[in-house]
Amino acid sequence: MIITTKFGGSSLADADHFRKVKAILEKDPARRYIVVSAPGKRNHDDIKVTDLLYSLYDAAEKGGDTESLLQAIYDRYLELVKDLDLTFDLGAEIDTIRRSLVKPEKEYLASRGEYLNAKLMSLYLGWPMVDCSLFVTFDDHHLLDGPATYQKGSDLLKGLEHAVVPGFYGADKSGIIRVFSRGGSDITGSIVSRCVGADLYENWTDVNGMLTADPRIVSDPKTIETISYQELRELAYMGASVLHEDALAPIRQAGIPVNIRNTNQPDEPGTMILASDTDCRGHLITGIAGKKGLSNIQLDKDLMNEEVGFGAKVLSILASHGVPYEHTPTSIDTMSVLVETADLEKEREAILEELKEALHPDRICIEDHIALAAIVGKNMARHPGLAAKVLQVVADAGINVRMIDVSFSEVNMILAVDEKNYEKTITAIYNGLQEYL
Repeated sequence: MIITTKFGGSSLADADHFRKVKAILEKDPARRYIVVSAPGKRNHDDIKVTDLLYSLYDAAEKGGDTESLLQAIYDRYLELVKDLDLTFDLGAEIDTIRRSLVKPEKEYLASRGEYLNAKLMSLYLGWPMVDCSLFVTFDDHHLLDGPATYQKGSDLLKGLEHAVVPGFYGADKSGIIRVFSRGGSDITGSIVSRCVGADLYENWTDVNGMLTADPRIVSDPKTIETISYQELRELAYMGASVLHEDALAPIRQAGIPVNIRNTNQPDEPGTMILASDTDCRGHLITGIAGKKGLSNIQLDKDLMNEEVGFGAKVLSILASHGVPYEHTPTSIDTMSVLVETADLEKEREAILEELKEALHPDRICIEDHIALAAIVGKNMARHPGLAAKVLQVVADAGINVRMIDVSFSEVNMILAVDEKNYEKTITAIYNGLQEYL
């Protein structure tokens, strides 16, 4: 039995959490590999180390005060060194970072939080550290080069009884440090799991697993006991952020299960994420999630349905401006494209002009302040009346549904509503569908 563990920033914020991590690892000898994040917040008013490092880059770029930020970073790690009674030349590491500020590299600086935390964890546990830049490989498009990563990682890690690996970053083929998006240590954990042929990937955080709804909106939502890869991807994409939405890609083919656990309550079973749908629980609805901040680009044109390639041209123009789309509801003479409002900020007028020039619509407009609510569950498929029930509870709450999207797989049902009604929609669905959760 081989278990890979990953501990997030909240699980490594101070020395007490380091001790909790060590106790968790020692409780099960199968926990042989640990991936670490940078230290997170110790309290509500604290600053994450990664945020300090991004601020350090900004200060270096603008000729600002870098020394105070270097001191703050030094102090965070010095507290760990002293409290854990470690012998570590922290000053030399900070000097290396200081020298890099002559020509600052944003991704290199951002990666130093995980790098230093892995150094300390390696000393604390007495396990060797394997720098992830030695095997996590990015291609020329800043995407993970899976085959190269898995081969190099397997060669480096499989011969080690234990290893500490920093998360979040890797290197391109020129050796330049590259990082994943925020929360990317989850992906590193999956990569290590695949490289060592793990039987289980444990992702330790500060909650008792995934919840059926956002606790900031719904009071005391249920914990999800089991969930499939596909359901997790749907919920993560829609904002349920316990696990990075790309974290399953490295382990999906290998079928390695993931267990979301709570570092502060290690005896809680958490949520098990399984490759096989047949092993998951029997509830019709697994979870409810959603997100705000969307815009609807709407084009109206008579006889649009007879114009071959109309939709392709719309999406091509968006792609040329680096704008991905969420959904494309259509009617015979109308096409709508839902996109993230933030992606439009600098491109809005240029996109409108190009769409007008290329497609000559009778009318074109952009409507902001749209939100999406998603009901996810692989057991919803072919269950008569569930969609009607969803729409009924939303209607009973006095909410107008702007769009309905149900995939043929029926693993999810997505509603678009006005942003002002987002929380009300999530609450209505959760409260009205208790029998299916």
